[in-house]
Amino acid sequence: MPAENSQVLIVTGASRGIGAATAHLAAARGFRVCVNYCRQQQAAEAVVATIQQKGGAAVAVQADVSSESDVVRLFDSAVRQLGPLTALVNNAGTVERQSRLDSIDAARLHRVFATNVFGSFLCAREAVRRMSTRHGGRGGSIVNVSSAAARLGSPHEYIEYAASKGAIDTLTLGLAKEVAEEKIRVNAVRPGVIHTDIHAQGGEPNRIDRVKSQVPMQRGGYPEEVANAILWLLSKEASYVTGAILDVTGGR
Repeated sequence: MPAENSQVLIVTGASRGIGAATAHLAAARGFRVCVNYCRQQQAAEAVVATIQQKGGAAVAVQADVSSESDVVRLFDSAVRQLGPLTALVNNAGTVERQSRLDSIDAARLHRVFATNVFGSFLCAREAVRRMSTRHGGRGGSIVNVSSAAARLGSPHEYIEYAASKGAIDTLTLGLAKEVAEEKIRVNAVRPGVIHTDIHAQGGEPNRIDRVKSQVPMQRGGYPEEVANAILWLLSKEASYVTGAILDVTGGR
């Protein structure tokens, strides 16, 4: 069993992009990391292998965060393999191909909200049950990954994704106040246009080239830049920060 003072972190959707960058950086800073994935087993295991090669501790656990039973199994597995949970990064998210609202059906809405909203709520619930002093825990930190889309609306692209991230902002604010006295801090990062494959998933792999002129810094961001913000919010340096939403958007 790991030492009592080990920091144990679950990162959802950590096989690629912002999640993978967060897992790597967290491990480099001493966290024992659970790399959650839904379908990309090989990619998740590669993240774990790299962390272990550098002397860190990590495990990969498959779970679909939109499934309540999967979420419970994910948290139980992480605690069993790594030790008492101290942190969660709610990163798992999905986007559909770009579309206007008048072409969106209910099935699409269910898919997006099941992962982006229900998944974040379920994971936050399980984290609170394990970290809250009310439940016998020692406290901890939750960072939710929102999106600048929550502020911008993503018209003509994916307004349902933007709405789902608006829900994450509200979750962050409400939960932060709910568990502040129980030694849990809850914050969020709101990335802008970041170099990940989410743009290809949305049907426009080169989207950053089209929209970067709208960014004051005139470029897209990188997963590592978002990961640095996440790790700061998880750290003791942010010990008096809760209910904050930090934009990582290049000024957009």
